[in-house]
Order: sequence, then C-alpha cells, then structure tokens
Amino acid sequence: MELSEVIKKRRSIRKFKNEKLGKSVVEDILNFGRLAPSAKNKQPWYFVVLEDDIKNKVADLMIENYKRGKEKEKIGFNSSVLQTAKVIFEAPILVIIFRKKDDNWIIGDNLSIGACVENICLRATDLGIGSLWIRDIRYVSSEVSKMLNHEDLELNCAVCLGIPNESPKQRLRKNLKDIMEWRNL
Repeated sequence: MELSEVIKKRRSIRKFKNEKLGKSVVEDILNFGRLAPSAKNKQPWYFVVLEDDIKNKVADLMIENYKRGKEKEKIGFNSSVLQTAKVIFEAPILVIIFRKKDDNWIIGDNLSIGACVENICLRATDLGIGSLWIRDIRYVSSEVSKMLNHEDLELNCAVCLGIPNESPKQRLRKNLKDIMEWRNL
C-alpha cells in the first residue's frame, strides 16, 4: 500500500478474529516501531509481547482495579477500562511498551514512544493486521510491571494486535482550517 493509503485506512480495532499471529509478523511490526524517530535518538521503548494466559492476566488486573474504584480516584469518572479489558481478552497479542524511569525525559520519551506506536499501527495496517493503542493500562502500571519483573521500568502504554473482525468507519476529524493558522512576521 502507498503510505497515504495506509494512513487513511488506519483504524482503532476493538474486535479481533480468534486467529494467532506468527512471531515473525509481530517482530516485523515492532521493527517498524523501532525505526521511529526519537528525541536525541534515545530510542526509549522496550517491548514485552504477551499472549494467552499472561495477556489475559493483564485484562484481569484492569477489571479488578476497576472494581476497586482505583481509576475513578485518579480521573474522577468511569472510564473505558472494562471495554479495553474485553479487547485485550479478544486480541491474540498485547505489546506492553516500557521506558526507563527518567523524570528529565518524560516529555521527550513520551513523544518518541508516540511516534513508535504510530509506526507500529501503520505497519500493522499495511499488513492487514488490526491494532489498538491502549492508554487505560496505565491504571495498573505498577501491577503489570511487577508481574513482568520490570519494576525498574515505567509502563508507558500498550498495543493490541490481531486479525481485525470489524471495519469501522473513520471517526470524525476536525477540519484543518479549524486547527491551524498561517502567520507572517
């Protein structure tokens, strides 16, 4: 596919077919994430690929946390945690993305990881694989870090991957004229 077509076709997929993805396909997708630009070329991402029971344990942690009301204390309203946990159960692959703990680089690392995740989602689209960028995993970041023996790292976000079982329409986007302006000196 041409890059412009891939960008236009990329969607957040929340329904996946019950089909495994091969290790080489997942590694190919993550390799494109690795090629993303990063602030000062730090390449702050570290990927942990989860399948099967260990992936489902992450979703279970999210549900347990939700039932205890932990994220409500942080954000003040009901979130999409239960729906996100359902997607994690259904997707064959969950990629956890960590970064080194470094308060001086929070913004730079987060921007860099955003570029990395976009590359992951675009490569997945190019291969006919569905993806979902997940922020809700942050509510259980310490529990997941501990479960995966990566308490030395900070959990940034996650991405679900799998064969899509839906073809959602593109969500409404703001018009370019409403979000930009030209200025002359």
